Amino acid sequence: MREHPFAQHGRNFLSISYAGIIRIRFAGIISADGKRSRGHPLLKTAGEATRLPVVAQVLFSMLYATAFPRDNQGVMDLSAFREEYTHGGLDRDDLNDNPFAQFRVWFEQACAAKLVEPNAMTVCTVGADGRPSARTVLLKAYDERGFVFFTNYTGRKAKQLEENPRAALLFPWIALERQVEIEGRVEKISTAESLKYFLSRPFGSQLGAWVSHQSTVISSRSILLKKLDEMKRKFTEGKVPLPDFWGGYRVVPARIEFWQGRPNRLHDRFCYTREDEKSSAWTIERLAP
Repeated sequence: MREHPFAQHGRNFLSISYAGIIRIRFAGIISADGKRSRGHPLLKTAGEATRLPVVAQVLFSMLYATAFPRDNQGVMDLSAFREEYTHGGLDRDDLNDNPFAQFRVWFEQACAAKLVEPNAMTVCTVGADGRPSARTVLLKAYDERGFVFFTNYTGRKAKQLEENPRAALLFPWIALERQVEIEGRVEKISTAESLKYFLSRPFGSQLGAWVSHQSTVISSRSILLKKLDEMKRKFTEGKVPLPDFWGGYRVVPARIEFWQGRPNRLHDRFCYTREDEKSSAWTIERLAP
């Protein structure tokens, strides 16, 4: 008789905190590197639980309700989601006087730790209306001039940057209990720089830049796919030109903060600032967490 998947994952267990809060840890669902195991029966929709034996269904429901309690207004209580940060500390003596050199050290360590897309960063912008917006993009270059990413020049963030050419970047390296926050002026990079990167992109990504009118409303995905087919026919030789509405931005930092998680929420924070963006002299200060 074939064993039911619920029984196959006997490593699943309950841990009870000192506060008496019951938390579920599905050891067979989330691997050591923090990645979800796709296709696992316990990661399916709620309806999937109905395939379990009756006793297992009841147990599953009890565990789910205990792990994710709601009040009488349906608000989910997440207060039990708590981790103590013990990976390491950060002292002034650990820091390079140059924040770009310090960023390189941390970035290389993030790469060595095999984090998923360590160059992924949140880009925060604010338009003339004062409404902030944020999205995740990929860092594609950095040096002492600043940090570069590429995008459509007609999308929402581009319009906000045109109205207010300043941005904040955040690298959330959670697995290392680290964050890097960067704030500064934003400028478009040269067409030559944009072209160099564009030509390095896969053929499909080059076509994608032509296909999408970023941030505009579309009725269905089929519109994108139809446009993609058109672009494939148009550029059959594989040579795709750089769109004049697409290119790179450089964030020229005036402030860079390095954050290292510590126990008891007493984190280590060091902030680099400079008055003149052309200056190589940075002031380094420790901040209270």
